[in-house]
Amino acid sequence: MPSPQQARAQASAITSGKSAPEVEAAPASQLRTLFDRPRLSPGQRRIAQYLIEHITEAAFLSITDLAERVGVSQPSVTRFAAAVGFSGYPALREKLQSIALGTLAGGPAATEENGSNELQAAVDAEIENLENLRRDFADPDQVIELGRKLSASTPLTVLGLRISASLAEYFAYAARRIHPDVRLVTRGGSVAYDALLQSHEAGGTWVLAFSMPRHAQETLTAVRVARSAGLRIALVTDLALGPVAAEADIVFATGTGSRLVFDSYAAPGVIAAALLQAMTDADPERTQARLEEYEQISDQHQFFLRD
Repeated sequence: MPSPQQARAQASAITSGKSAPEVEAAPASQLRTLFDRPRLSPGQRRIAQYLIEHITEAAFLSITDLAERVGVSQPSVTRFAAAVGFSGYPALREKLQSIALGTLAGGPAATEENGSNELQAAVDAEIENLENLRRDFADPDQVIELGRKLSASTPLTVLGLRISASLAEYFAYAARRIHPDVRLVTRGGSVAYDALLQSHEAGGTWVLAFSMPRHAQETLTAVRVARSAGLRIALVTDLALGPVAAEADIVFATGTGSRLVFDSYAAPGVIAAALLQAMTDADPERTQARLEEYEQISDQHQFFLRD
């Protein structure tokens, strides 16, 4: 969005019959766009952050000096350059220098920052993810229908491996308050296979899987095992297309926050909460009975601090 100064300049140009010049994005914004790749490793994101914060100096560093400043190896810098779409570090440095020289020239891009720091930019990106999810929720029918199916699956298996385990644990913890048999799988390999096969043999029909970047090979394998056993797959992920999504019956794809060294999951967390809400609405009598029973138990054993 243009600043008030830019808007006035553009309006003035239109009034005078002249076309307004395009305003180039500020250097930090250009770099964030260049490096906005959710599959960057934490180490690669450290390099990206250093370049964003020190562009005028870092653009002229050798690969050895840059690696030393960031605290990574030279091969890590080379892999980073490839990960953001360049043939190698020389090609990346050429691009960085063109951006840095624009900054040193003192043009509009050099001074027209939005005033946000890296943490604020991360929040802005998550707000955008949530706005997109809000538009997706304009038609809630798919969430409501899946909530019914998950509620009816006994047992219900929740799968989340590696970094995705935190979302799976959140969902499973809450789902156990309203569902009689929720089985959480956060370990891959044969442990996951056993749990999935046992879930199907016990009468389960659905698996809710979480797959966040960087997507684990063992998640794909576990999902394939579940399908081969006869279970249906609902997937919460960041990519509507891809190997894991291709194996799922229902996919909820939403953006993750990738501005910081490690991802943040505001929108996937909201999807998880929305599915829990749909499960509570699918069987309100069971939900009420289980919640009341849990409140009695929690009071009896003093699970929580009293306000």
